Amino acid sequence: MRPFKPKNSSKQDSPPPSVTAEQPVKGAELLLSMVEARCAANNGNGGHMDSRGEQELEKIEAHIAKLEAVAQDQDDNSRREIEQLRTRIDALRSEVSAHNSAWAKTELARHPQRPYTLDYVERIFTCWSEIHGDRGFADDPAIVCGMARFHGEDVMLVGHQKARDTKQKVYRNFGMANPEGYRKALRAMKIAEKFHRPVFTFVDTPGAYPGLGAEERGQAEAIARNLREMARLQVPIITVITGEGGSGGALAIAVADRVLMMENAIYSVISPEGCASIMWRDATKKGLAAEALHITASDLTAMGCIDGTVPEPEGGAHTNHEEAATLL
Repeated sequence: MRPFKPKNSSKQDSPPPSVTAEQPVKGAELLLSMVEARCAANNGNGGHMDSRGEQELEKIEAHIAKLEAVAQDQDDNSRREIEQLRTRIDALRSEVSAHNSAWAKTELARHPQRPYTLDYVERIFTCWSEIHGDRGFADDPAIVCGMARFHGEDVMLVGHQKARDTKQKVYRNFGMANPEGYRKALRAMKIAEKFHRPVFTFVDTPGAYPGLGAEERGQAEAIARNLREMARLQVPIITVITGEGGSGGALAIAVADRVLMMENAIYSVISPEGCASIMWRDATKKGLAAEALHITASDLTAMGCIDGTVPEPEGGAHTNHEEAATLL
């Protein structure tokens, strides 16, 4: 057995190597430079920052916040460098926000927790009674129609209905209506006209369903007929784009006397991914396409395509369904 040798007390009690105040600052500066380089490399995509870059930027901001909390213990040079890092982060955030606002709103419009038509019906209207079927082929769950009361007045409601879980998404066909859905909507609007009830429509669809069966049953004809008949309807129609307003599938229930859009909704003839694939042969340029298409509520209001914008709760309608319904 080896004899026990006590450790040298001078080595045991020696302090750890000192860390200078500017070392954490230099580390944060290096990480920020990497994020800036990644963002600059995507300049062909409208300054797009990927999710990894966003996460790294959030970590850098958290690190800088900790450094600022102990700024009184640092020298003037370190405090100056921290201020410069904060300025660079703010500038990068502003640049990305300017380029990506349209795509960011596209993602918010597609958020799975956004309120859908039945969520608004539950919170805004009373005495809801749903209407099923087109009296010709079938009932389409992708569009819901029904009678209700709004502040005591009888009204007719029509809207696309998406879902959140897999089973319901399949049942609702991801909010993409078949011809029978549009014919059901027109049947409901004709009932409203007969009984002098105003019509409210809620639009949230990526587009009309492009399946073979839908085309065989006259998808284009059903949409075209709705456009003509809604233009002739003798009762007021108010439309709200609550999420995605995709092409003719949205327009088929959106010919109205007044068209409103939620703040983070979009309204377009084609999706940003589809546009990017056609124009640049590269779907990753979706951010640039979204900006070029002018699909946001602010863009469409400025062009006179819609009548107004409905504000949303902080962070988007998905954060607070009650407040979103109240604002609407």
